[in-house]
Order: sequence, then structure tokens, then C-alpha cells
Amino acid sequence: MLFPKKVKFRKWQTGRKHPLKIARPETRGTKISFGSFGLKATSPARVRSNQIEAARKVISRTMGKTGKMWIRIFPDRPYTAKGAETPMGKGKGDLEGYSMEVKPGRVIFEVDGISGEIAHEALRKAGSKLPLKSKVVAR
Repeated sequence: MLFPKKVKFRKWQTGRKHPLKIARPETRGTKISFGSFGLKATSPARVRSNQIEAARKVISRTMGKTGKMWIRIFPDRPYTAKGAETPMGKGKGDLEGYSMEVKPGRVIFEVDGISGEIAHEALRKAGSKLPLKSKVVAR
């Protein structure tokens, strides 16, 4: 799974926002830069590192040995969780993992070197592993 080598702050604040501000379209990483086909987010979500890994595995299995894949997002936002049946208070929970805040329009994965049908199927399967709506786009 992906996680940063070193962080300045171990725990971040939650960063809740107004729903209309979260749904604003992304301005960076909206074009396909490396491959021929890409998976583009159409709804906002926080994607965890284990969800990125599950999508990466399904793409690589569907593609086979041919082709190349790029992961265009990196989870650098820590999230915490308290244990089950823990009473309220006594501070913030322990670090659980890392996530990435994805806005609509962000390209998440790119593939190249395979046929259009296989690429479309691989990216469609990967999109079902992520907690957001997505669509397959071509260059």
C-alpha cells in the first residue's frame, strides 16, 4: 500500500467542508498525460490507500503482462480511528492509514500498450473498487 516516507504532522484535522465546495471540479491532473486511456473521477471522495491498491491489482491482472499503468494520485492525508466500544473523550484516535481527497475531474489511473477493449474493461473494474463514480476516458 502507498504511504508517505515521512510526514511533518502525524495527525491532521478532519477538514470538513461545505458540500458544494467539495464538489467543485479539480483544476490539476485533469488531462491524460502518460497513457492512452484513463479513469477519471466524476464525484468527490476520500480514497484510502488500500482502495487504490485493490484497484491497481485488478488493473494489472486484467491487463496481463503487456501494457503499462500509472497511478496519478498519492495518499498523503492521515486518518485516525478509535477502537471499538471506546468511551468518548481521552483524545484523538490512533493513526489508521492514509487517504487522498479526490475531486471531480481528477485522472486516477492511466494505462497504455493494450487494446481499447481490454483497457476499458480493466479501468471499469478498477472504478468499481473505488468509493466514487468514475468514467473511462481516452486521449
